[in-house]
Amino acid sequence: MSKSLTFVFTLLLAVSGFAQTVLEGDITTTVNLTSNNTYLLRGFVRVQSGGILNIQPGTKIYGENSTQGSLVVKPGGKIFAEGTASQPIVFTSEFTKPGASRPATYGDWGGVIILGNAPINVPGGTTSIEGPGDSYGGNNPDDNSGVLKYVRIEYPGIAFSLNNEINGLTLGGVGRGTLVEHIQVSYSGDDSFEFFGGTVNAKYLIAFRGWDDDFDTDFGYTGKLQFLFGLRDPEIADQSGSNGFESDNDGTGSTNQPLTSPEWWNVTLIGPISQPGQQINSLFRRGMHLRRNSQNRIANAVIVGWPTGLLLDSKGTINGAANSTMYVKNSVIAQCNKLLDTASSNGTFNISTWFNTTMSGRTFSAAADLQMVNPFNLASPNATLVSGSPLLTGGLTPPTDAFFDPTATFVGAFGSTDWTAGWANFNPSGATSVKEDQLSNTPADFELSQNYPNPFNPSTKIRFALPEAGNVKLSVYDVLGRRVAELVNEFRAAGTYEVDWQADNLSSGVYVYRLESGTKNINRTMNLLK
Repeated sequence: MSKSLTFVFTLLLAVSGFAQTVLEGDITTTVNLTSNNTYLLRGFVRVQSGGILNIQPGTKIYGENSTQGSLVVKPGGKIFAEGTASQPIVFTSEFTKPGASRPATYGDWGGVIILGNAPINVPGGTTSIEGPGDSYGGNNPDDNSGVLKYVRIEYPGIAFSLNNEINGLTLGGVGRGTLVEHIQVSYSGDDSFEFFGGTVNAKYLIAFRGWDDDFDTDFGYTGKLQFLFGLRDPEIADQSGSNGFESDNDGTGSTNQPLTSPEWWNVTLIGPISQPGQQINSLFRRGMHLRRNSQNRIANAVIVGWPTGLLLDSKGTINGAANSTMYVKNSVIAQCNKLLDTASSNGTFNISTWFNTTMSGRTFSAAADLQMVNPFNLASPNATLVSGSPLLTGGLTPPTDAFFDPTATFVGAFGSTDWTAGWANFNPSGATSVKEDQLSNTPADFELSQNYPNPFNPSTKIRFALPEAGNVKLSVYDVLGRRVAELVNEFRAAGTYEVDWQADNLSSGVYVYRLESGTKNINRTMNLLK
């Protein structure tokens, strides 16, 4: 029997003084969530056809781990989650709450799923979505599921069943009457964004440190997208092989209509390889894997730091490239072990000639040549361009329709302005605060000093020494081996450094901190007493 959702009950956690309203069941009327309350998604909360969910700017919604808490907006239902740059709406793990029993991590809850009545290419016109199994698809390309604007989705992507995970944001058959912009998906246990058919347009999307693919498209998705940024953790990849883009017409590469043929402009895909020769998770694959008869139209994209930059896979996709129904125009590939590749051939297609000449593409051996500010910094990434960057020139002018910004003639998601500033959060757990200083002396040995003071509450200093330049990682783990903080993860010149770390939201206990650079590593322990 269906449950009609209003506010089921309010749960007060006396120990932490943290109050929240539990949401479960079906939304069949209008429900309003306000920023002066917090909410817990219990199980699959479904906005049924005719139901409306309004979410006020600044509202925080937690997903319950034990019940795979998820939000599903069904065809005919609507969500109006319109945050602001100063007050984004946040969907996150229940383990980010004060007093949580453990740190938040990948796949702590389900995710946000929006389903509509726009066309998909599955025979019969409808199918069931991964995870909850609700039906979607139809014949209305202008279908309107509401608004998702200035929204962060953190630690989603729970495994619903074997090989059946929920993505961070799933859009199935969603129509172009729906507004989707300024969305950040962080630490997703599956894909960050997946578009199953539909015509919805989207811009200003961030895929941060996901597990599987950053942006996945299939089942005849034909929307428009602009300003997309993906950044990967070199340690985290999926057994299926992790990519920036993964695109299929469908699972068999059929010619079912409509063909998957989204139009992408101004994309930056920062992969796991921050410097040549870096050791990364072996399951990373490609910046873009375009396959199974998908016919993507891509322009002004930059792919940096992947094992393979661009892979065209299947004769249908390669024939589309040869016939110009599929393209990757005026784009840049840099610092990839292999820049370009094909997994099959039509007998005459040469991908190097196609990309570099026909498509006016460019390749660079090193990411530094692109002159981005600090794109690989996992704690505070900045992929904007410095004056003189080659990405500031050589791009195409985006279409002058009502959706695209035609002034974005640069290559990549950013020019000199960082559109992530103010609303995005690259430390969503809020567990640590880090300040780092470089000291004057250059050491003779690779060293990690004992933190001081120790025990500490809540701040301590950690000093480390690098006799030679290289990529450096300084991480903190709990006694179960779970990483709870990443203090440094980027290139450093030779020198001695001191990190001032505040562990405000961690509980008392013993922690291990680990310094890694190249093949060298050192572990030490610290004690937090509160």
